[in-house]
Amino acid sequence: MKTFLSIGSGPGMGYATAARFAREGFQIVLSARNPTNTRELADRLKAKGYRAEVRTVNSADPDSVAALIAEVEKQFGSIDVLHYNAASIRKATLSEQPRATIVQDLAVNVGGALVATQAVTQQMSERRSGTILLTGGGLSLAPNSEFISLSIGKAGIRALTLGTFESLKRKGIHVATVTVSTAVAPDSEAAEAVAECFWHLHSQPIDKWTAEVVYPG
Repeated sequence: MKTFLSIGSGPGMGYATAARFAREGFQIVLSARNPTNTRELADRLKAKGYRAEVRTVNSADPDSVAALIAEVEKQFGSIDVLHYNAASIRKATLSEQPRATIVQDLAVNVGGALVATQAVTQQMSERRSGTILLTGGGLSLAPNSEFISLSIGKAGIRALTLGTFESLKRKGIHVATVTVSTAVAPDSEAAEAVAECFWHLHSQPIDKWTAEVVYPG
């Protein structure tokens, strides 16, 4: 059974994407800082007959992210699909933020994605197989001064994807992002649509691999 690891498993796009892959027979591992909320999402998947487990991770802590990757690989043998969905959504201009929150936000919004990508590609490279999916945002294309740390973070997600796409493709690894340019509520049509975009990216044959889908198109 293939394994799908979600980092930053929230009730919106995180849950919808995990459920989409669960329908295709994947073992699901959900992870976030709050194990109670994550467990509720896992229970929803289990109620539908899917296999789901819960782990705790601090996406702002590189050691925590790397340890999670190692633990899941040890238990399940491989991570076939990684979905990085963690984000710190803070409404604040640059002048309104203390330095500590700026650093914290960037650690979650892009630092954790960098560490997770670096960690998971080690085994994927050996297998010459794997998919890395990153939740992007329209703020990477149109930054907003009132959400400056999220804007910078989503720009980083897009740069990470486009900057590593070709080199990882040569190793058999598909890295891709869905640049989400609208608000997405839990259990919404938009959440389901984004999940479908991620499944589409994962399902592409290698000669058709693309690095980015913008939603709505």
